[in-house]
Amino acid sequence: MALLDVSEVLLDPDFLDTSLVCQRSAQTVGDNGRATNTANPMPFAGVVTSDKGDLLERLAGGERKKGSITIHTRFALSAGGPDQSADIVTWRGRDYTVSSVNDYGHFGRGFYAATCDLLPLAG
Repeated sequence: MALLDVSEVLLDPDFLDTSLVCQRSAQTVGDNGRATNTANPMPFAGVVTSDKGDLLERLAGGERKKGSITIHTRFALSAGGPDQSADIVTWRGRDYTVSSVNDYGHFGRGFYAATCDLLPLAG
């Protein structure tokens, strides 16, 4: 285990953003055999930084805007799995899908670093 407890910095009010909301979907199958996703909103706190920022892609068929952020938090975000969709995070009125999560549980009390991509792709 590393000796540096990075989670102390993550809880510092100078860095911490408490306005994050995670939409975690649960899937149920109805009597008709069709799946239905139900989002469960969960507020959490973390440190949000720019990943690649907002980018404008110019393509032959037009252009689109994409962007990404990185969230450092003690809240376990998910990039999805066999039975679960990726979490959707709302921050500053914009929705982001969690595309990758790194677990830094060996640093003190531990934390997660999640890369999140802007939804929807606009263009």
